Amino acid sequence: MYEEYYGFSERPFQLTPDPAFYYESVTHKKALSYLGYGLNQGEGFVVITGEVGSGKSTLVAHLKQKLDSDRMTVGEVVTSALGSDEMIGMAAHSFGLQVDTSDKASALAEIENFLQDEARAGRKVLLVVDEAQNLTVGALEELRMLSNFHLGAQPLLQMLLLGQPEFRQLLTEWDQLEQLRQRVIAMHHLAPMDPNEVEAYLIHRLSVVGWRGRPRFSTEAIAAMHRWSRGIPRMVNQIAGRVMLHGSIEEIDAFTGADVEAVIEDLENDMNPVPRATAPRADDTPRAA
Repeated sequence: MYEEYYGFSERPFQLTPDPAFYYESVTHKKALSYLGYGLNQGEGFVVITGEVGSGKSTLVAHLKQKLDSDRMTVGEVVTSALGSDEMIGMAAHSFGLQVDTSDKASALAEIENFLQDEARAGRKVLLVVDEAQNLTVGALEELRMLSNFHLGAQPLLQMLLLGQPEFRQLLTEWDQLEQLRQRVIAMHHLAPMDPNEVEAYLIHRLSVVGWRGRPRFSTEAIAAMHRWSRGIPRMVNQIAGRVMLHGSIEEIDAFTGADVEAVIEDLENDMNPVPRATAPRADDTPRAA
């Protein structure tokens, strides 16, 4: 593969989130600031939204690396249109609790006991809910109810909600979510990277795997990658990986705009294949004269 041709220790543009490659763009730096503020508050909801592939999961992975596990317990839920009872069960499971969701009162009591034990041990608890745009209103209401748990005056649970842009719209417009909306203490939308950030992003990821200036990218090559990816990190990874593969096959050490445009054309052909001709029906088969 291309990492061998260019002498890299591993592939720098994999699509799966990896905190080792975390790049702090302007928008991700702001998101971390909001997260830090929210975690210091120790209560309520922090909401981070962004397009698919904007780096929400990588941001959380980076955040978890920075947290002290002796002082913070983190549970994670990736949603798939969960209802209210399912939300309670998934939240409990994220903390290693096995609860009977058919007995809601008992399930909530077990979660509350767990949260109180964590507080007495000096640990805060954070629940990260990914793909929050898939949640029903009932499930979001259950999360709000979980945020009501206190030990004396101390809140027991804080939540980080990650979602696509429509989740932000849902939160701001739906009257049924007014009470939850009032508990949102910080909200940030991850914006796409501009062309200068795309260049810095590429150099950062390449440097992690041992890049020493080979290959190089012209200004036109960077501009073409930004235009195709729209500055979304996962799409930058997609185009950059294909550019590097192309470079290893064609033995290219300095990419031009034309090189990248050729790869983009191949990618778009892969994504929009020409339909195969429909086979003729039996009654359309030409007959012998």
